[in-house]
Amino acid sequence: MTPDWIAVDWGTSNLRVWAMQGDQVLAHSASDEGMSKLAAQDFEPALLRLIAGWLGAGVMPVIACGMVGSRQGWREVPYRAVPCAPVQAGALAAVATLDPRISVQIVAGLKQSAPADVMRGEETQIAGALAGLSGFDGVFCLPGTHSKWVGIAQGQVAGFRSFITGELFALLAEHSVLRHGLSGEGWDDAGFEQGVTEAFAAPLAGTAALFGLRAEGLLTGLASAAARARLSGLLIGAELVSARDFWANRPVVLIGAKTLSGLYAQALGLQGIDCQSFDATACTLAGLSAARLG
Repeated sequence: MTPDWIAVDWGTSNLRVWAMQGDQVLAHSASDEGMSKLAAQDFEPALLRLIAGWLGAGVMPVIACGMVGSRQGWREVPYRAVPCAPVQAGALAAVATLDPRISVQIVAGLKQSAPADVMRGEETQIAGALAGLSGFDGVFCLPGTHSKWVGIAQGQVAGFRSFITGELFALLAEHSVLRHGLSGEGWDDAGFEQGVTEAFAAPLAGTAALFGLRAEGLLTGLASAAARARLSGLLIGAELVSARDFWANRPVVLIGAKTLSGLYAQALGLQGIDCQSFDATACTLAGLSAARLG
């Protein structure tokens, strides 16, 4: 195996690496040594634990994106201000390393002044998606712990908005009074669509609708699968209501994991919006490749 370079997606919780030959994946590895678990001096050893077997006598280029470039990361890389291309040629930040066999560069995140917002890692996925969408003018939605809605015009990120929807679901499901009615692993599509519909019908009644899940569990025996799905629908529906200016009357492309992207597509479908869906990992690799060649 003779990789030309190594692609790295370094998030808050996980580190993922790929040995690359051009745009082809030769090997893949991962660990749970995300940014939140590491001090500045720990990043290089964590990376080498995964990639040492891919290194030879020469210097291996390593292109990284994500929280590795945050204030708590290996090196803080300043955000680039929108409007701008998602990944800019020459905008990679080099990191000093002790091991002479690696040359590490980090992709810069993006910032928006008003309303204040930031992203790290998503810009690389957007660049990768745009590489496969000639002349795209529309909206990317990147579902996740902190989902992003991103407006694209003439190949540039024109503006974006982040939503804490995924984190809210986890907090409510695991640490609120609602947790008593959400145990188990089942799912109820009808319950999810009911939650989305409720959110659109009465967007100002969000917290009351959330407590209603607990009340229905006590009074009518609402099944945990239906309650969990409705909670997801209420939260995703509330996000879509707030993001309506992004997706109304514009092409929408989802970038994310299959299951979560499927829920967003289902919710948007209730509003008459058809979406394309792109795999997040494929977009990340295409974006890192674009950053390397740029």
